[in-house]
Amino acid sequence: MTQLRTIDTAALAQLSKALVGFDRYFTAPHHQNGNYPPHNIVKYSDDSYGIEVAVAGFSKEEVTVEVDQDQLTIRGIKNRPNVDVGIEYLHRGLAARDFEQTFTLAEYMEVRGAKVENGMLQIDIRRLVPEALKPRQIEIK
Repeated sequence: MTQLRTIDTAALAQLSKALVGFDRYFTAPHHQNGNYPPHNIVKYSDDSYGIEVAVAGFSKEEVTVEVDQDQLTIRGIKNRPNVDVGIEYLHRGLAARDFEQTFTLAEYMEVRGAKVENGMLQIDIRRLVPEALKPRQIEIK
């Protein structure tokens, strides 16, 4: 298991020379998160991805999804009215703390939409490669 986490700096240097401009993808974390709230990153097909975030207890007005260049940020800020006044919790196992999750999106990834359903925030992400960059056949004359 430790071998998978070890980065060979010489190999990384060689790879960085071959992939000019992509070095930050190998040195920067692709998402800077803890484990709260729990989330899944799903690949549905070669061009269709999703992020699922458990947002039970948050209304859709308390959750924001923002894209800034290649950064996808999901925030949950709980509105806290004084409804707990006079309530004594014997056990409090449901987390309702604020959160922020940040993901780095690869090139040509576009966030198409987001919805909250059954306590899950579902974010739809598509890979949209421009036609000029897709492989094409050249006619031989």
